Amino acid sequence: MGLVLSTNIFQMYIFWELVGVSSYLLIGFYYTKPAAVAASKKAFIVTRFADMFFLIGILVLSYYTQTFDFGTLTSGNSAVFQEAASAKFLGASALVWAMALIFIGGAGKSAMFPLHIWLPDAMEGPTPVSALIHAATMVVAGVYLVARLFPIYVLFTPEVLQGIAYVGAFTSMFAALIAIVQTDIKRVLAFSTISQIGFMMVALGVSKLEGHEGLGYMASMFHLFTHAMFKALLFLGAGSVIHAVHSNEMENMGGLRKQMPITHLTFLTACLAIAGIPPFSGFFSKDEILSATYQYNTGLGIWMTLVAALTAFYMFRLYFSIFWGKEKQHTHPLHESPKSMTFPLIFLAIPTLLGGFVPFGQFVTADRAPYSIHMDWLVAVISVVVALEAIFIARKLYQHPDKKPVVPAALKGFHKAASHRFYVDEVYLFITKKILFNGISRAFTWFDRHVVDGFINGLATATDWFSIRIRVFQSGEIQWYAWVFLFGTLLITALILFV
Repeated sequence: MGLVLSTNIFQMYIFWELVGVSSYLLIGFYYTKPAAVAASKKAFIVTRFADMFFLIGILVLSYYTQTFDFGTLTSGNSAVFQEAASAKFLGASALVWAMALIFIGGAGKSAMFPLHIWLPDAMEGPTPVSALIHAATMVVAGVYLVARLFPIYVLFTPEVLQGIAYVGAFTSMFAALIAIVQTDIKRVLAFSTISQIGFMMVALGVSKLEGHEGLGYMASMFHLFTHAMFKALLFLGAGSVIHAVHSNEMENMGGLRKQMPITHLTFLTACLAIAGIPPFSGFFSKDEILSATYQYNTGLGIWMTLVAALTAFYMFRLYFSIFWGKEKQHTHPLHESPKSMTFPLIFLAIPTLLGGFVPFGQFVTADRAPYSIHMDWLVAVISVVVALEAIFIARKLYQHPDKKPVVPAALKGFHKAASHRFYVDEVYLFITKKILFNGISRAFTWFDRHVVDGFINGLATATDWFSIRIRVFQSGEIQWYAWVFLFGTLLITALILFV
């Protein structure tokens, strides 16, 4: 609440960091579990690294504009940014650098490539925590940050806004391809979140001002709203399944629709919403994003339509793998979760089904204009058809697990790479260990031990040598002190008389 209600960007940064601390503590809730501890540290380090750039961006922006206030910054007054726009560094204005650095902070918090690596590991936390992190402002804070500063991006740094669009588009596809082959149901949903946040970033990036409302801007905020409902429902549904089978792996699931009818129906509702099937909420927000994207660039629109198709495919791969097919043997009887778990599922299923009919524009437009839908219905029809085809393919491949889908030889390399998240974590580990540790860190260690420590040790040795030489002056003999006093007195007298 503090992050959302902040009146200036520095105040927002303070709450932003408190959100980061909260994420760290929630992910590491199982503090006796090494994987959870490692995941919490990974999340903390990656997001703090990104937040360093965020802070530098705030300092650059405030130095040239002489304000932190959101009202002044987002007023559209070009005079506020005149000095920042005229100051140049490496061929770009200080304002462009500031807004790009601020976006890096948002990219870290919202797990945009290449700062996405912390979010899948965050699944080590309790499942209700996962639902909270992915549905509330914790992960989508980066989207909110860009939206909060949207007038600056769209009016004064459109090149940065364009970059945001393409970062979001690449991240969406990248995460969707990885989600296709994941076997841990929570990690499928984690990569789904990364992909969906990419959708929101793309919508902001392709925004064009129309009066007081941006075409993609409202679509992004609307998708942020609907995504919160169906993603929380998906995670709590996954938690209900994990509670029943005591495993996160799809291979231990199957045929659960009979034993868990409430979980089954609510999970199906969320899958239809995220796949963009009408009249579920995700259809309205996702297709509004696609409409804005096609108006901006046809190629980008086709790219995002393919991402939407992959979304439908991997979500129904997940759905059919859990609730259809042959029932697995378990050491304990399977049953529906208790009311304390099924009631939240039913509660969240209602806005997941009806959320698309909320007059959302009244809450996000400056003039409180009635909500007007910006969908291109031809684009919407095409995307729904493509999504239904993807669902049909997922059904053919995964509804009956006895007929395991055969991965063509040409795709086995891709399948292996996607299973390992395209080795991004391994690249970071290589950079950390080989370059930072073995290269830079060892060089600094040598400098510290031989130069810094050598200087201090040399100073101590010199002090010791000099102390040994002058300690005879402190012999304790009164006669010696008298001679020294007399000699000093005579020397001072001579200096006064003859110099």
